[in-house]
Amino acid sequence: MRRDHWLLPVGFDEILPPAARHAEQVRRRLLDLLDTWGYDLVMPPLVEYLESLLTGVGRELDLKTFKLTDQLTGRLMGLRADITPQAARIDAHYLRRETPVRLCYVGPVVHTRPDEFGGAREPWQIGAELFGQSGSQADTEVLRLMLALLETAGFSKLHVDIGHVGVYRALAREARIDASAEQKLRDALGRRARAEVDTILAGLNLPARLECHLKALIDLHGGAAEFEAAEAALADANPDVNAALADLKAVWHAVDRAHLGLEWHFDLAELSGYGYHTGVVFSAFVAGYGQAIAQGGRYDEIGRAFGRSRPAVGFSADLRLLLKLRDEPARLPGAILAPCRDDEGLRDAVRGLRASGARVVEALSDGAEHGRDMGCDRELVLQDGRWTVVVRR
Repeated sequence: MRRDHWLLPVGFDEILPPAARHAEQVRRRLLDLLDTWGYDLVMPPLVEYLESLLTGVGRELDLKTFKLTDQLTGRLMGLRADITPQAARIDAHYLRRETPVRLCYVGPVVHTRPDEFGGAREPWQIGAELFGQSGSQADTEVLRLMLALLETAGFSKLHVDIGHVGVYRALAREARIDASAEQKLRDALGRRARAEVDTILAGLNLPARLECHLKALIDLHGGAAEFEAAEAALADANPDVNAALADLKAVWHAVDRAHLGLEWHFDLAELSGYGYHTGVVFSAFVAGYGQAIAQGGRYDEIGRAFGRSRPAVGFSADLRLLLKLRDEPARLPGAILAPCRDDEGLRDAVRGLRASGARVVEALSDGAEHGRDMGCDRELVLQDGRWTVVVRR
């Protein structure tokens, strides 16, 4: 059987010139933005021992994680499928600060399967995490930062979905549902399967008020007017429900005032990250693409598994996806073609040009076409005893 040895595995790709140069420029621009907000860059390893990667929020990543055996110790290792647990480990185990810690990162993660048909299995995860600070102000900062990053990447018209898993969590806790029934109810709510929700609740024999609140979650989504209806529908719910709604409203309104023109949608049945999220959750969408291009939320006590419980809120996005959706034309910059000679004056001229940021390509062979593929639109020539840059003919 003939094999094409140059083929890459499904879901893996490479970026070639000039697109790779453009990708690096965008990466630097986004990291510079994160730095201006006070977020410190960390660079965790691509491979860690499996128990570290699959601890805390990492438990959700088990099926996505490639496993391999360490030839030095015999222990199982994994290729990271998410950088968030690594950032939590760094905060809890290495930094150990009492004050809030702001970390950011960008790097490849590897998935056993793509998240969507035809999707990548090696996203470039870029994101930020704020550890050690609870409350709506921290949630607001991280959501605003996520929007600023997307705007810097070139996305101007954004749709934001926002919710709060604390609403459902408080109702489920009050109902004292066993784990199996609770998972079925949560799944049915997420799919808005009204008949299933009714059947599950009918078998639990809950107080009428509580059953009504849980049923209502299916319909509690929409814009500002619908949010007011949600507040009214849950006005007599337990105090934790109303505290979660107040928290959600505070974040929503604060971000809306800072980012005019956003299209908002709230959803109290959005529970896809229920296993680790504890508070406000949010996702950003753009027209023409059906999945979120960035998402995040609060996941308190993330550091417990690493010996130090800390409040936490963060977001992440796939830089490869952002580049793909923007689809900006990538071109090599103009370059200067220089002779390749043993000439001290020439060497000084080339060094000076490169120090100033110019792209200089040395002609290693003769020929009029040399340098065309490198985008050389100028050349360095000797005129009146001086090396001078002139436009190529």
